[in-house]
Parts: sequence; structure tokens; C-alpha cells
Amino acid sequence: MESKAQFALVRHNNAPRRELLMLGWDTWKKGFDRWEDKTAKVFEKVLRAPVVLVPAGAALTAGMRAKAAMDAMMEATWAAMRLPTRGDQERALHQLNQLQGQLFDLRERLEDLEKSKARQR
Repeated sequence: MESKAQFALVRHNNAPRRELLMLGWDTWKKGFDRWEDKTAKVFEKVLRAPVVLVPAGAALTAGMRAKAAMDAMMEATWAAMRLPTRGDQERALHQLNQLQGQLFDLRERLEDLEKSKARQR
């Protein structure tokens, strides 16, 4: 069985190790913060350069045009098969949600009327 003195000795002996680990963590954290700061500055300069911005903008524009063409093609395909498009589905869902809300309101009003009728009896 361990005595309190032995436990205190073990706990005391672990304290420098813990402090050493924290010192290592603090050193690593400071180094990481410095690296992150310098890297952010370099990336900010690089990403603001016209030599990067112009091609990136052109690629983004081309990608958006391709997406718009693909969306138009998909909508035409859905329409040709007489299936609802995404917009049609969203409109139907919105109408269903409105009807559900109205049904809920009517149910509450009916319950209130039934309660008031029961009180009058």
C-alpha cells in the first residue's frame, strides 16, 4: 500500500515533467504562430498579384459559364421527359409547406372552439 508521503513524492516528481511538456508546447505554439504569420503575409502578396488573379478570375468565369450551360441542358432534358424541374419541385414544396401551416392553424382554431364550447355547457 502506498503512503501519502510516497504519493506526494510521485506527484512532486511528475510536476517538472509536466512543466517541461508545457514548455515544449509553448515553444512549438510560438514557432507555429510565427510560421503562420509569415506564411499568411506571403500568401496575401501572392494571391493579390495580377499574375494570379487574372487567370483565377478567367477560370472562375469559365467554370460558371459551364455550370450555367449544364443547368440549362439538364432543365431542358427534364422538360423533354415531362418531369418537374428543380424550380417546379421547390415551388410545390413551398406550397405544401404553406398548406401544412394553414392546416395547423385551422386545427388549433378548431380545438379552441371546441374548448370554448365545452366551457359554455
